[in-house]
Amino acid sequence: MSDVHSEELLAQVAALPALPGVYRYFDAQGALLYVGKARHLKRRVSSYFTKNHGGTRTGHMVSKIARMETTVVRSEAEALLLENNLIKTLNPKFNILFRDDKSYPYLKITGTAGGAGNAPGQVFPRMAYYRGSVDKKHRYFGPYPSAWAVKETIQLLQKVFRLRTCEDTVFANRTRPCLLYQIKRCTGPCVNLISPEAYAADVQHAEALLRGETQEVLQAMEARMMAHSGKLEFEQAAEVRNQIQALSRVLHQQAVETADDKDVDVLAVRVQGGRACVNLAMVRGGRHLGDRPYFPVHVEDAAAVYAGEEEGEGGNERTVRPVEAQVLEAFIAQHYIGVPVPPVLVASEPVDKALLEALSQQSGLRVSAVHQPREQRRAWLDMAQKNADLQLARLLAEEGSQQARTRALAEALDLPPDDLDQLTIECFDISHTAGESTQASCVVFHHHKMQSSEYRRYKIEDITGGDDYAAMRQVLTRRYSKVAEAQQEAGGAEVTNAQARLPDLVLIDGGKGQVSVAREVFTALGLDLTRIVGVEKGEGRKVGLEELVFADGREKVYLGRDSAALMLVAQIRDEAHRFAITGMRAARAKVRVGGGQLEEIPGVGPKKRARLLQRFGGVRGVAAASVEDLATVDGISHDLAEEIYRALR
Repeated sequence: MSDVHSEELLAQVAALPALPGVYRYFDAQGALLYVGKARHLKRRVSSYFTKNHGGTRTGHMVSKIARMETTVVRSEAEALLLENNLIKTLNPKFNILFRDDKSYPYLKITGTAGGAGNAPGQVFPRMAYYRGSVDKKHRYFGPYPSAWAVKETIQLLQKVFRLRTCEDTVFANRTRPCLLYQIKRCTGPCVNLISPEAYAADVQHAEALLRGETQEVLQAMEARMMAHSGKLEFEQAAEVRNQIQALSRVLHQQAVETADDKDVDVLAVRVQGGRACVNLAMVRGGRHLGDRPYFPVHVEDAAAVYAGEEEGEGGNERTVRPVEAQVLEAFIAQHYIGVPVPPVLVASEPVDKALLEALSQQSGLRVSAVHQPREQRRAWLDMAQKNADLQLARLLAEEGSQQARTRALAEALDLPPDDLDQLTIECFDISHTAGESTQASCVVFHHHKMQSSEYRRYKIEDITGGDDYAAMRQVLTRRYSKVAEAQQEAGGAEVTNAQARLPDLVLIDGGKGQVSVAREVFTALGLDLTRIVGVEKGEGRKVGLEELVFADGREKVYLGRDSAALMLVAQIRDEAHRFAITGMRAARAKVRVGGGQLEEIPGVGPKKRARLLQRFGGVRGVAAASVEDLATVDGISHDLAEEIYRALR
């Protein structure tokens, strides 16, 4: 292999130290190929360049290596943590990668335990669903696998302890109790129907239950009931008795485990057909909260490269672990970078001791793993494994059908069938309301799925309101003039920049009129007319009767109501329409409620702006709110609330 690499790179390999570290391989274009860790950098990295890997995936990767970077660390655990931080942030092609999913939700109880202050959130804490970064101003429980799991837990605590869930602004302006009080889901602290001391006791019990201290809560409640009874406070004793009965019913329904396990993550892996699924089931406070599937990418490439690393630690041949174990290790190392790790992991595959050591070092908590569990843990693992099997089967079925749709469309349009993964389609749609806030959308499809990160919106200006043809002309010119320039600069060579490359198909949501506009734009720019396809409504504008219209003079094509190709065209067109509609509505709302004032405030992005407008009913409501009211909105700190207050006054 060494004859394809520069002398500079080989000299760098030869000079590597016999220390633990992390190495990174780059290709000639600077793209990151692979991130690896080693206890002995020199031995591990040298094995790539001194062995003949042939036509394997490892050989394919090694042949592309043009540059290398290394980082020496103090221990194998530190190398493992750095390796997976780099994998997660840099997305190398030959590593198993778990993409970041949306953040986990938490259950929030406002205020701090034993904290001072007269704010409603401190005197009478509220329960709330929360998603985002946690802080020390409130108490957070979780994370939970889904929003449903949080809301179910809130309902449980409402039934038993009747804690409030209303916003502080609503709480402060009540003159009589709400419906939740009437149906015995709240104790009415807003109108002083419960003392702060009694409410604080309910909050303490709710927190103990969330921590899994079930028996302690029941014993404390029984003691409280007997104390009331001893003082002849029979009404209060009856209230506590009702709480105990409600809690007992809930515990029976929720099947809370009384074993020692309070917080456990259960991890089951399934690999099939080049794809993998890790199903994560969460047990918190002794309650099984549900599960969540994760699907890594680059599984086949990464597993092959890992298998090619024959040189083991200490110079021995390494026994290559199953792909399932590699996937599980990648998930654990990457997932717990940003999520609290529980003290016990129950896993379908053995977990490497070095990884557990690294997790313990990172979290400051002793983390252990159980591979062949018994009793209740076995039941949890069997359930997680079954869900992993079902989720992977669903993914494979969906991907199979999507690939069949791509193939059917390529056949219908006589496109080359050799590399359908790379078949790229861009679709355009125009949206406005009676000529107001005209927006154009461009959505992108390739690798058999929509690529939302590549979507674009275009604000259409300087046209007559409602002139869809002028809007289409403007957006196509803006999008493809850069493509034409790139092609001219390349002088007939292949354009390497994906953004400057002409897609295989340009779908236009419209018939002959819109297609003729596209033909004019492409002709003026000197681009290939065969790429343009219009989606024309059928007779009576009925779904399933659409026809494809071409800019190069070909006859219309009717694909058929049940055609897989039509399903794909409809999917892409509908996504373009949805994307355009949401952009138009956002622009219109901004014009009508004056959202632009908020937009100019540093630190207030789209999500925070939407929360503020929703909470206070528009910019006028935000401007009229106090700093304290603004700070009650999720994501708005006290400093940012003061900034917003000053900016709108």
